[in-house]
Amino acid sequence: MPEQTLFERYQRHRARRFLVRSEKTETMLPRWRTRSRRRILVVALGAVFALMLTIGVLCHFFERAPLLWLPACLVFFPIWISLSIVSGQLGDAPADALDEWEIQQRNAARPIGLSITQWLVMIPVAYLVVGSSLTDGGHTTMAYTGGLLTLTTLLIGGCSPTMILAWSRPDPYPDQSHPTTDNDRLEAP
Repeated sequence: MPEQTLFERYQRHRARRFLVRSEKTETMLPRWRTRSRRRILVVALGAVFALMLTIGVLCHFFERAPLLWLPACLVFFPIWISLSIVSGQLGDAPADALDEWEIQQRNAARPIGLSITQWLVMIPVAYLVVGSSLTDGGHTTMAYTGGLLTLTTLLIGGCSPTMILAWSRPDPYPDQSHPTTDNDRLEAP
């Protein structure tokens, strides 16, 4: 048997960790695993992102607006964690832990997330470049505004694959066991 590379060992470690985490979460939130409930979470997450973008824009005009960021994060985390659990965490799952159909779905969603990230990050970058050249760096809240807008656009792009998969995947069959609990995928020679 040829010696595994560092990357291969890391991928196998990620797959084992993913399977352990999947076994712990596969029974959580059973009523939220339907397509309609997952879509509710996707829409709620989209609303939180809109709120975060709004707070980022408000930071340009009001020095106290960053205080609104904490409540937005307190809403973001439970929705994101719930969506990740009910969607089976496929958006960031390692290939060794998935079957062929799941790999196809994940691989189809990831480039869309990357494109979303690239295009959305251009907005705060343009704001920072143009704004700093027009104000000669004199606007005191510009850096904070640009930082929050960049962070929000990166979150949107990073969450997009999971949101796409949660929105588009069909309802699981009632008698279907979670496919990632099959440890045989990691037993390959």
